[in-house]
Amino acid sequence: MLELGDESVEAHHEVGRMAAENGVDLLVAVGGDLAKQLALSAGAAGVPDIALVGDNGTAAAYLESILRPGDVVLVKASRGGQLWQIAQALNGQAVTGL
Repeated sequence: MLELGDESVEAHHEVGRMAAENGVDLLVAVGGDLAKQLALSAGAAGVPDIALVGDNGTAAAYLESILRPGDVVLVKASRGGQLWQIAQALNGQAVTGL
């Protein structure tokens, strides 16, 4: 969503609202200002648990500490966010860059 330019902030707000509408229990937002906008919108729309972390490594470590068998994780970002690294870490794979 980084590639959306001027529409990026509203797009992050919309994803936060959609998370609440779709019953997301926990939203982990990774990054800076745009991640904060996503987290704020999700919380305001009713997502019960929100975590805001600065980087992919922190996100992966946090998720590894709380995930239980049967939990479902959706990783969503622009390629620039490299959030596939979180999915790799959670699956025990080597973490790769671009």
